Amino acid sequence: MAKKSLKPKEEEAAIDMTPMLDIVFIMLIFFIVTTSFVKEAGVDIMEPTATTAVEKPKANIFVGITENGEIFMLKRKVQKDDVRTTIENMLLENPESSLVIQADLSSESGIMLDVIDAAKKAGVQNISVAAEN
Repeated sequence: MAKKSLKPKEEEAAIDMTPMLDIVFIMLIFFIVTTSFVKEAGVDIMEPTATTAVEKPKANIFVGITENGEIFMLKRKVQKDDVRTTIENMLLENPESSLVIQADLSSESGIMLDVIDAAKKAGVQNISVAAEN
């Protein structure tokens, strides 16, 4: 009679990936919730220079004013009458937002003052004008 080998069956080693996937998804949710998104103006301008310019790292809302007097918010052109409502809608997402006006060196100051006035009426507390050092 032939001898039967009594070797035990080899078990396959398997790693349970479920706990690791749970941790990855929890971290993803954490980063999505804690990220503050920057609302860019969406236009390139020539900023004025100032030796006392200070960087504002927590600015959320950007308004761009071109040399032609066009106002840009959220990468699209906005009429002067719609600036206040656009800012109010942005403040609904983050009431503590600060606004930075990126006015071109050749733009009219009257348009910038209109934007500042609309932002204050919308409820923005921190308003800054962008400048290069």
